[in-house]
Parts: sequence; C-alpha cells; structure tokens
Amino acid sequence: MVYDLFLQNQKQLALLIDPDKHTNKSLVTIAELAQREGVNFIFVGGSLVTSSTSHAIDAIKTAYSGPVVLFPGNANQVSANADAILFLSLISGRNAEFLIGNQVLSAPVIKSTNLEPIATGYILIDCGKTTSVEYMSNTQPIPYDKPDIAVATAIAGEMLGLKAIYLEGGSGAQTFVNPDTISAVKKACSIPLIVGGGIRSSETLQKIFDYGADIAVVGTIIEKQPELLSEMMKVVRSN
Repeated sequence: MVYDLFLQNQKQLALLIDPDKHTNKSLVTIAELAQREGVNFIFVGGSLVTSSTSHAIDAIKTAYSGPVVLFPGNANQVSANADAILFLSLISGRNAEFLIGNQVLSAPVIKSTNLEPIATGYILIDCGKTTSVEYMSNTQPIPYDKPDIAVATAIAGEMLGLKAIYLEGGSGAQTFVNPDTISAVKKACSIPLIVGGGIRSSETLQKIFDYGADIAVVGTIIEKQPELLSEMMKVVRSN
C-alpha cells in the first residue's frame, strides 16, 4: 500500500509532474532521472490539465518503478493507471466544489478501479504570488503570517479522519511555506505532513525537513534545472 510508505519514519521526496508541460519523450526522460536518483514518489497532475493523464502515467511507468500517485486538480484527472490518488479536499477554502463536489464525482470511478485513495487535507498558504490552484479553485489561501489558522484547519482535517495534510505554497511560489506554520502543524497533528511550493534548492529542502515536513514536493525547479534532483536526493538520504 502506498500510504504505508507515507508512514515510514524517514524523510521522502515526491517529484510533481504536470502532463501539460511535457511531451511523451520528456516524460520518459524525467522519469528516468527520477528512477536513477531514487525519488520516492512521482505525483502526476495540476490545476489545469488538458492532456491525457493516463497516457502520461503510461510513459512515466516505462522508466520509473516507484509509486505513481495522482495529484488531481479536478475529477477529470482520475486515471486507473496510477497506483494511488491523493483524494484531496481543499479544507483551507470554502468552495464546496473542491471541498466535496469533485470528490463525489470521482468516488464511483475510483471505487471501480484498483486505485488506492489517500484522503488528504489540502491547505493553501499565501507565499507571495497568486497561484493557478488559487485561481482555478476560486478560494483564498491562508495568510503567510497566520500559522494559527493553518493549525486549526489541519487539526480539523485530522479529526475528520483525513490521512495526510498537504501545505501548498503553489507552483512558482515566491517563497516556501512559513516555517512557523510547518512546525506548528507538525506538532499539532499525528498524520503525515506533505509540503510543496517554493522549494528551489537543497538548502531549502533541508530547512523544510528540519521544520517538520515528512514528504517534500518539488516540480517546477526540476523541470528547469534537472541536475538539482541529485543534490536534493542527497539531502533526503542524509535525513
């Protein structure tokens, strides 16, 4: 089970791949890189994906043997070709479509497949830039300097039975999630903590881990500078 890997008492790295940003050839290339460097997970998805998620996963799996996990922006991105799906609920927002609407639409489809759903509380944090997920979900992120709101939201998610919390700064975020927020959420919750957005160096990755993230998510920077993945995986293995 993929979720069992989330529970391992070690730091891990997920590489986020947006199918719209790749050709079939570049998907195989980045998957080969992930395989070579020992990336723990590949997340597939985005706020707006117009190309085939299934075809992207097929291409990735020709070169990568680790868990491929859907990170869907909406119900249309569900694919039975993945190993698991982050069954996301945007608990920082108040838009019912992303709190429960897309989940209702996708649940029967997921139920009919072998996909492993991982119920995840998705919390947007303002990191200095309006992000695609903020625009597409029509929700406001939690202010950067309000860790108390993020903590209360994460606690509510755990009490509702969610299995993981995902603090999201957004693709291309100007900075990473407030360290005080990461630390406070980690202390308040006992479920795995995923943190993404604004992680552009191995030094930042180490800080994210030090503050309490169990799984860090990188994407944009690796697309631009694939050579950084090797340095980041050295950080993962040293923790």
